[in-house]
Amino acid sequence: MPLELINPEGLPTPESYTQVVAASGSRMVFVAGQVADDAQGNLVAPGDLSGQAHQAFANLGRCLAAAGAAPEQVARITIYVVSHKPEYLPLISKARIAVFGDHKPADTIVGVQTLAESGYLVEVEAIAVV
Repeated sequence: MPLELINPEGLPTPESYTQVVAASGSRMVFVAGQVADDAQGNLVAPGDLSGQAHQAFANLGRCLAAAGAAPEQVARITIYVVSHKPEYLPLISKARIAVFGDHKPADTIVGVQTLAESGYLVEVEAIAVV
């Protein structure tokens, strides 16, 4: 198994991610930040964080598959959220679980003022070890 998920003693065991992921494998896959675009480059779910999160995570899953990687091989994700608030976490978690299921890679959620283009509310990037 290329990933060892570790929650060290003395730290809380998070519900939706793992504190430490130790990776071994011969190939690393780096997925650029994915936003809520459809195949034609149109923004999906304008103004709707939940809808955009589902699309961004689905796009991340498509990128992984195209590189021959599976969601359970992802060691780390970074999630950027415009004007992040703690109450957004359940919406983001639901979209994340739709792609990752029970797999909990290490992650960081970063609140940002804006993303690359107007209208985007969430962006997700990943590192997988195959």
